[in-house]
Amino acid sequence: MTNRYSDHKLYDVVKRFFDVLAASVLILLLSPVFLLIALGLKLETPGAPVFYTSKRVGRRYKEFDFFKFRSMRPNSDRLLAQMQGLNQYAMSGAPAATVLAGMPFDDGEMLFDDDGWVNEPRYLHEQEQKAEKPFVKIANDPRITRVGAFIRNTSLDELPQLFNVLKGDMSLVGNRPLPPYEAEQLTADHDIERFLAPAGITGYWQVTERGKSGVAADSRKRLDAEYARKYSFWLDLWILFKTPVAALQSADV
Repeated sequence: MTNRYSDHKLYDVVKRFFDVLAASVLILLLSPVFLLIALGLKLETPGAPVFYTSKRVGRRYKEFDFFKFRSMRPNSDRLLAQMQGLNQYAMSGAPAATVLAGMPFDDGEMLFDDDGWVNEPRYLHEQEQKAEKPFVKIANDPRITRVGAFIRNTSLDELPQLFNVLKGDMSLVGNRPLPPYEAEQLTADHDIERFLAPAGITGYWQVTERGKSGVAADSRKRLDAEYARKYSFWLDLWILFKTPVAALQSADV
């Protein structure tokens, strides 16, 4: 860690103390909300689990079990690969749906590489797909239940992450932890900076960009890196103050 991050060490201790105290109080106060959400999920999709647990990558690429209220239908992960063409973070002009639908590419010049002859349009498209931003966001996602849509739009699905805070996996404020398949694509020097900051329930990106359609992944990465460079007590307080307003925006996030 470089010198510019050394000032964070003392605040990390203060931050941890505040996280444990605040998370404990919030879990106690919000326990009726936990029960109501659990009841609504059980009534809408009987037999399905109330909580969704998945692997996430947080600070310094540490992997941990990440908790949320389940907002999607059972086995929804299997549908994700079929829906990549709807990803709003796609940066390429050629939609990923072209590949998923199995549509042919136009004939073009042939290039030669170590593996032999390749079709140039296909090669260029594959390179664009590799460079495509890893973040995934699908508008009007059909996998989401009615109760799930409500708790997502109000960010109530994030409440179980208070237990992640108690465990020390996350902080109240930080950069959002990423699924491993997204984190493994952010290994360049200008990308890894975001992983020097704590993982958080809310963060700089959420309060500045949440609810905007067509948000560029580059903007998200820039804000994550900016938070990692300058996070402080006052910045965290500002983010916490802004979070309720951002969370209540009526956007499909």
